[in-house]
Amino acid sequence: MYESPAALLKQIRLGESSFLELKEVRFAGAKIRGPSRDALADTLAAFANAHGGVLVLGVEDGTRAILGIPEGRIDSVVDLIREVCRDAIDPPLDHATVECLELPSGTDTLRPVIRVDVPRSIFVHRSPGGFVLRVFNSTRVMAPDQLARLFQQRGSTRLVSFEEQVVSAAGMENLDPELWERFRTPLSDADPHRFLSKLGVAGVDQDGTHRPTIAGLLLASRDPHRWVTNAFIQAVAYRGSSIRISSHQAYQLDASDITGPLDRQVFDACRFVARNMKTAAFKGGERLGRRDFPQYDLSAVFEALVNAVAHRDYSLSGAKIRLRLFADSLLICSPGNLANSMKVENLPYLQSSRNNFVCSLLAKCALPDEEWLTSERQYCMDKRGEGVPIILAGSERLSGRAPEYRLIDDRELQLTIYAAEV
Repeated sequence: MYESPAALLKQIRLGESSFLELKEVRFAGAKIRGPSRDALADTLAAFANAHGGVLVLGVEDGTRAILGIPEGRIDSVVDLIREVCRDAIDPPLDHATVECLELPSGTDTLRPVIRVDVPRSIFVHRSPGGFVLRVFNSTRVMAPDQLARLFQQRGSTRLVSFEEQVVSAAGMENLDPELWERFRTPLSDADPHRFLSKLGVAGVDQDGTHRPTIAGLLLASRDPHRWVTNAFIQAVAYRGSSIRISSHQAYQLDASDITGPLDRQVFDACRFVARNMKTAAFKGGERLGRRDFPQYDLSAVFEALVNAVAHRDYSLSGAKIRLRLFADSLLICSPGNLANSMKVENLPYLQSSRNNFVCSLLAKCALPDEEWLTSERQYCMDKRGEGVPIILAGSERLSGRAPEYRLIDDRELQLTIYAAEV
């Protein structure tokens, strides 16, 4: 949008629109007097909730004069924008881009301004003014029915699948051919756009442009966390059986934010557990040789992590998968309620999926050749609903205690796997 300074300057001369907002920056001593923090937040959130837009700071709205921003004050204005995007908008506006450039004033003198590009968001954002939307050249609070329709369009009501939403901030170049080609079969469509659309990896936005979907970025981009900021596993290994901070020694043994495509996240999380759990070794005589007794059945842990990345609710901003490894238990916390009114007690017997495209793609992701993985199948998911029974049986066989599922406030599914004594 307004790709060149000349195109931007032309639109400035035409005035504000559905996609352009102009604001003068005023100072009182060392402080920014205007625009206010709340006004900035409302403008940026309104663009994100609508079709995106551009905010230009350093231009007077009424006269459209290029006033500029003093060079020594540019950093403080940029800091304000970043703070507003992070702290004044919920969920935070992570994908706005800030650019400093020079535009000619009426006397042909180049003056610095700040351009903020806001793409159409995959979330619905609240700012100090409430749930606001860009309508023509103004910011307006959405009526309840309008807000309900927007939530429906963004997938948060489950009438529209969140994983199918196209991400306007991403382009097809952000999908890695090495990652999406692994899903191809001899019967797949030769045309990349049609092939990726059928997989649910790509879709068409409102402008008719092919773009990645949420599901596509989760499994066919190197860094899905860049666009879906909650798409990672936060893993921590603790010294004791609970989170207790000691002044004498570090209470954390190991910690890692595990990112990358979902299948790689699962593999790396399993390696994290394997690296940090205890394993006892016993000699079984000449015939049996050495035998290892680990704290956890890693095939069961693998199944639990696959289920977590496959069925979690990615629309819950800021809610990541949490893996907590204690001295006597392993806790896996997955964001979101159970899909389709499933109940915790029915997990071993029934099958339900929130993210059908993600599950389908995981069923095409090959397993690594590693010692800790004893599964006999070839792919991450088998789609036969055997994951939970494997988790329960494998873990109880090793520790003598059945794992426990709990639903916390309808917002998080917690699985506790108990450690075997070693």
